Amino acid sequence: MPEPIRILIVDDHAVVRKGLAMVLRLEPDLEVVGEAENGLLGLEAAKNLHPHIMLADLVMPEMDGQEMALALRKAVPEIKIMMLTGTEVDDRVFDLVAAGIEGYVMKNIEPAELVRAIHAIMHGEAYLHPDVMKKVMERMKPHHEISVSLTPREMEVLEWMASSNTYKQIAEQLGIGEETIRSHAKNILEKLHQPNRAQAVLTAMKMKLIELSD
Repeated sequence: MPEPIRILIVDDHAVVRKGLAMVLRLEPDLEVVGEAENGLLGLEAAKNLHPHIMLADLVMPEMDGQEMALALRKAVPEIKIMMLTGTEVDDRVFDLVAAGIEGYVMKNIEPAELVRAIHAIMHGEAYLHPDVMKKVMERMKPHHEISVSLTPREMEVLEWMASSNTYKQIAEQLGIGEETIRSHAKNILEKLHQPNRAQAVLTAMKMKLIELSD
């Protein structure tokens, strides 16, 4: 049996922490290894507990989620980070996306979708909740014209990349192998000069290559 995905939850609200832990512990391949109530304690816990993924609130006392995430990215870059927010998306999301934070979701996310996002991140994908993506795009300034040449199949894959589907699910929808999808995705990232899926999708939207459907 493969090793379970180790998760650390960092949130200053005990009810939120306990609720997340209860939901995640229902999944046989997820293991909640610890909880912390603020950014300083979360940073220390991450260094000591070595989780695969940290779920962190954006707004916290002592050290907020952004400061903690950026510090953790430098100190222990192998730990993947998913930010949780119950507030309107503000300019901090741009710094987090630029720093390569793997996930950014709203706290009202459905439990099944949260689990899905965790698995996507563990498979090397970045995940921005559709609500977050829309709000980010509303604040994006128009991108200057850049010529980029994508094949028809790459355009098709790019449109699917803007959804919350994993690469495996995209492969099933298109009736081709997952490795083929990953190969197309790699080519798309290279052509758009972006490091991950989330930033590639944002760039493609700014360039008006694709639009985010409702």
